[in-house]
Amino acid sequence: MRHVHLGLGNFFRAHQAWYTDHAADGAEWGIAAFTGRSPDLAAALAAQDGLFTLVTRAADGDRFEVVHSLSRAHAADDQAALVRYLADPQVRIVTTTVTEAGYVRRADGGLDVDRPEIVSDVATLRADPTALVRTAPAKLVAGLAARRRAEVGGLTIVPCDNLPENGAAVARVLGELAELVDPGLAAWIGENVGFVTTMVDRITPEPTAEDFATVQAQTGVHDRAPVVTEPFTEWVLSGQFVAGRPRWEDTGATFTDDVVPFEERKLWLLNGAHSMLAYAGSLRGHVTVADAMRDATCRAWLEEWWDAASSHLTLPPTDIAAYRAALTERFANPRMRHRLDQIAFDGSQKLPIRTLPTLRRELAAGRISPGATRPVAAWVCHLRGHGAAVTDARAAEVLPLAAGPLPGAVRRVLEVLDPELAGNDALVAAVLEQAHELESP
Repeated sequence: MRHVHLGLGNFFRAHQAWYTDHAADGAEWGIAAFTGRSPDLAAALAAQDGLFTLVTRAADGDRFEVVHSLSRAHAADDQAALVRYLADPQVRIVTTTVTEAGYVRRADGGLDVDRPEIVSDVATLRADPTALVRTAPAKLVAGLAARRRAEVGGLTIVPCDNLPENGAAVARVLGELAELVDPGLAAWIGENVGFVTTMVDRITPEPTAEDFATVQAQTGVHDRAPVVTEPFTEWVLSGQFVAGRPRWEDTGATFTDDVVPFEERKLWLLNGAHSMLAYAGSLRGHVTVADAMRDATCRAWLEEWWDAASSHLTLPPTDIAAYRAALTERFANPRMRHRLDQIAFDGSQKLPIRTLPTLRRELAAGRISPGATRPVAAWVCHLRGHGAAVTDARAAEVLPLAAGPLPGAVRRVLEVLDPELAGNDALVAAVLEQAHELESP
């Protein structure tokens, strides 16, 4: 076992596990993965020796393959195993897919030290660095503390969530948490742990009952944990691996000195578009991304968003045009049932990353473009009970803000996203007008 992963889910298995499986030296990099919440997936995969079927779903048919790179599957609360792995000198890499909310960050990117779960985890680790903790950052800090005690050298952490400059973002969170627990540990992490920044891209919806039946019919195997994904995949990485890595480039991964241009393209054009469609499309009665793509109004809104975001990207215009064309085809694939209500999760964490950078840049350019404001207007409506049901890490905080008369709700929601935006009366008026339109029958 040389690779540990936090966030054992569909995306990890369609992406990082798949890249490792196809690397020339992939057999040398067994992965031990931990679920994010429910232990059910770990149990299902353990019963299958970590094997699972990956269904690559193109518009013209499915391709089935068995992925072999997952050696061990653990429930999230099996912290003893996590600590044991991270203290093992054979383990060289930790990848993470714990969602934007999973890093428990403040709006400024630092660790949210006032969150009750962080307060609890810090107290627990101070008392006993081997005790069970709740949050992903605390679990990583506990594991790194064990590695320091074992004196087995450094490793590299490779976050694969949709955070800008995610390597530096996670390094900051872990460093601040470690400083609260043990300043000596924080210093050790700074000297021995590498953090790599990544951009990841592969649409991977939740498999349906029909998908389970299809896998059994086509392969003859009763797979309790299949994954359905699209043909397109991309992985761009930047940073120093302090203890080696698999040959992911054999499978098409790109290693570069600067991930940011690729990261912004993906976060704004793909993820930002997904968020806009999740709120505005579900409000119009659509269930999946492909459903929304058949709606001329949603398509027009999508192009408006892309036009606004594309004007602030630094990649060559021909690359951006090709990416938009590819996204149009990917989004419209009728065989990929990517549910809008799943994409809508945790808007309070996602919009500041996916859509607000474009909105701020449009304002700086002297424009209040409808494409840039609509994701926010649609999210306000979402919080007010229109479209997909609300599932958000900050639901208790943001839902009351969206209640009551719409004008006040718009300003309050903008305030929680960015006080400076809430102080722009022209912007508030534009978002209010769009929200009125979206809420009108």
